[in-house]
Amino acid sequence: MRNPAIIIVDLLNDFVTGELKVERAQKIIQPLRKLVEAGRKNGVPVIYSNDAHYKMDHEVVHKWGGHAIKGTPGAEVIPQLVPKKEDFIVEKRTYSGFYETGLEPLLRSLYQGRGVKTIILGGLHTHICIRHTSADAFFRGYKIVIARDGVEAFTEETHCEGLEYLKEVYNAEIKAVVEIIREFKKPK
Repeated sequence: MRNPAIIIVDLLNDFVTGELKVERAQKIIQPLRKLVEAGRKNGVPVIYSNDAHYKMDHEVVHKWGGHAIKGTPGAEVIPQLVPKKEDFIVEKRTYSGFYETGLEPLLRSLYQGRGVKTIILGGLHTHICIRHTSADAFFRGYKIVIARDGVEAFTEETHCEGLEYLKEVYNAEIKAVVEIIREFKKPK
C-alpha cells in the first residue's frame, strides 16, 4: 500500500447518537478505533472529513434537515474517535470530502510532498458520503481501500449495495480492518 492515508468520514454525534442517528454505526466504532490507532503507530496520516453545515446548505434545507451544523455538538466527532493533535480535520458542506474543501492539497502535501497515493475510507454512509468521496478520489487517480467493517449505512441493503457499487465502479478494494493493518506493517 503506497503512501496511505486514513480518512474517517462523518463519525459525528448527529449520525451516531443525534439528529440522523444510524443504529448500525455502533458496530464500526471499535474497528475504526483499531484502524486509527494502528495508522498513527505506523506513521499513516489520519484525516477526519466532517460535515460542518450552515443552516442554508442544500443538504440541510432540501434533504436531511438540521444536522451537523457547524459549531454545534452534533457536528463534533464522537468521543470514542476524537482526533489527536497530529491528525487533520477537513470540514465539508456536501457529500464529498473533496468538493470545495482543502482535502486534495492536504493529500498532495503529505509524505514530504510526495503525496498520498492510497486512501483508506471508513465511516458513514457507505452509499452517500463514502460513495461521493470515493468518486472524487477515483477521478483524481487515488487507489481506494474501503474498510469493510468500518463503514455503514442506514440499512443492510443500502450498505451492501454501496460496497458493491464502490468495488464495481471505482475499483475500490474492500478489506477488513485487520487486513488493512497488516498492510501497514509490510516493508515498503
